[in-house]
Amino acid sequence: MPVSQSELTQHFEHVLSLSKVDETQSVAVLKSHYSNSFIVTAAMEASQRLGAKAYIVELPAFNHRTAMGNDLTAYVGHTALTGHPAAQQALMAADLVVDTMMLLHSPEQEAILKSGTRILLAVEPPEMLARMLPNLEDKRRVEAAAEVFKSASTFRVTSAAGTDFTARLGQYPVVTEYGFADAPGRWDHWPSGFLFSWPDEGSAEGTIVVDVGDILLPFKTYVRDKPVTLEIQEGFIRQIHGGFDAEYLREYMAHFKDPDVYALSHIGWGLQPRAQWTALGLHDKNDAIGMDARAFEGNFLFSTGPNTEVGGPRNTPCHMDIPLRHCSIFLDDAMMVQEGRVVAPEGSLSSS
Repeated sequence: MPVSQSELTQHFEHVLSLSKVDETQSVAVLKSHYSNSFIVTAAMEASQRLGAKAYIVELPAFNHRTAMGNDLTAYVGHTALTGHPAAQQALMAADLVVDTMMLLHSPEQEAILKSGTRILLAVEPPEMLARMLPNLEDKRRVEAAAEVFKSASTFRVTSAAGTDFTARLGQYPVVTEYGFADAPGRWDHWPSGFLFSWPDEGSAEGTIVVDVGDILLPFKTYVRDKPVTLEIQEGFIRQIHGGFDAEYLREYMAHFKDPDVYALSHIGWGLQPRAQWTALGLHDKNDAIGMDARAFEGNFLFSTGPNTEVGGPRNTPCHMDIPLRHCSIFLDDAMMVQEGRVVAPEGSLSSS
């Protein structure tokens, strides 16, 4: 159902308060012509209600000839901020940036974060923002799982569909998303509610079966034809088997003419009980980037492509996020998720 401007502003005031915005802070709202005007207005009004010094940085749209479609996650690494040091300085001058444009996976975003500025990404429709309004319990749940994740040395996923995938851990950090940016240099995304890390280089091995009903992003489609089987060796997808969905995925990834698009990127699981596996089917493709799919509780979320945001070597524009249902996830043989149901640690148990 539609969310009013007044209601959205109240929601933003709540999230910005959780993000430690007050009268001592400055807030920059980053926008382009395609940004949702309701979100931009709500971010500005909420910042002012909290007494912060608010301002807007507007940049022109950016499009690369290699990009297909207009999903904001379909081409990453280069943005309208690329090669624009004046605008970057204006954003680094703020305590918090509300990103309604999408800087994700860009070196400029990393530079802004390293300066101590916080970034909160908000690009989903107001209805999604309202339904997945973050709270302190979301943070507690995600951070409880992160404590276990950080101490693990191996990650394994299995499923009745045929997934049997392993990776070593420890080379890269664990990243949490719980919906607000409450510490210097923190990036977060409203809505969210999941955590992830990256396999040690060359360690990802095994088979991942994307079953019927699982989701391919940024296509924003459910697999419907037959399962897609990914054969992974030494950290890279070596073969893709299946029907139409597999053929489509092969052709899409080949379009980028970059071997790094086949690398395994982040791996983790969803912990957001208000996110819904079914939600993607209720929106037109241009409405949203699919955060329900990334965050729904108990999913196994893996991705392909870049890892430069954590100091890795792969700066490639093709980034697939693929959430799977009904998987079991193990950290050092301790079960975290059992066939799609979160079972550990105790601090991350479902409220349902």
